[in-house]
Amino acid sequence: MSILLVLTIATLLSSVLCKILIPVAQRTELLDTPCERKQHTGRIPLVGGLAVYGTMLILSLAVVPVSPEFRLFLVASSFMVLIGALDDRYDIDASVRFVAQLLAAAVVVFGADVQISQLGNLLGFGVVELGVFAMPFTLLAMVAAMNAYNMIDGIDGLLGALAMVAFAGIFILSLSAGLALPAMVATILFGALIPYLIRNVGVKSRNIRKIFMGDAGSMLIGFTIVWMLIMLTHPAPYKELWLQQGREATAIRPVAVLWLIALPLMDMLAIFARRVLKGQSPFQPDREHLHHIFMRAGFSSREALGVISALAAGLMFLGLAFEWFATPEPLVLAVFVGIFVLYLLMLKNIWRIVSWVRRKREIEPAANNK
Repeated sequence: MSILLVLTIATLLSSVLCKILIPVAQRTELLDTPCERKQHTGRIPLVGGLAVYGTMLILSLAVVPVSPEFRLFLVASSFMVLIGALDDRYDIDASVRFVAQLLAAAVVVFGADVQISQLGNLLGFGVVELGVFAMPFTLLAMVAAMNAYNMIDGIDGLLGALAMVAFAGIFILSLSAGLALPAMVATILFGALIPYLIRNVGVKSRNIRKIFMGDAGSMLIGFTIVWMLIMLTHPAPYKELWLQQGREATAIRPVAVLWLIALPLMDMLAIFARRVLKGQSPFQPDREHLHHIFMRAGFSSREALGVISALAAGLMFLGLAFEWFATPEPLVLAVFVGIFVLYLLMLKNIWRIVSWVRRKREIEPAANNK
């Protein structure tokens, strides 16, 4: 089945599932209610993630060869979606959610032998092999990604846009590496996110009801992205399953895939660092994420969405360029770390930066009216 056809079917199927699930959410109270941290209007159905999951499950079974490894991924992702939906409905304890994330990751790490065994030639002295630390490192990476995408879901459209950036990058790298499965799953999820994004950003129509992704969706997205990134960087054990016909699979360098998830990853690490330095729990909710900073600087939610999405896309294409031109891995890592350090310095001086931006945004309109 062609990529364009799969994309079209995924978009249509997700749209239908969104429409079906909205009344189900209303009957089951699967709704996001405004509170001190959530300042939206009205009770919003938390069905975006369920629609994306349903689309992925149905189309994957229809167009993807179902291997034992892929079945385990579907089992793990189904479990993760179930826990996320329960969290959306009943607000379960963070420790319970964390254990569930570990269990879901363990299914593919231990059951399907999906693991990050090496980090490439990061330091210029040869490939960094993880050895006995491969499995715990992979578990940590999967849990971190689930939480990174969960934490970034703070303004309308942002989670969907950043996920689509990552899936677009995965699709491009999959084609260059000769791997069919990540390309196909990325296509399905990209298409599934289109109806969600339209509803989440908000279209002024009585027939289009606003929805949220929910923890079920954000954790599914983070889990699936890391699973596919591992496939790209460690394809050798799975060539017979996922090799495009007539192509020889090649591994993508691990440092290259960091750029596909750069913004969610940097935002999470920076927030965790700030909370720990303040003596707070790293999982304590606050309003210090990147999108909150843009809002305090005077940007509207739509403006913040546009700028952050453009930044994420720019970083993704930078990572692709580094891979295409075979830029030395230590240099790629140094640039990534340099951008992260710059981000940390900006956070340290954020009030000065916000004040300056607000002043500039007040002066510029007046100047344009002259």
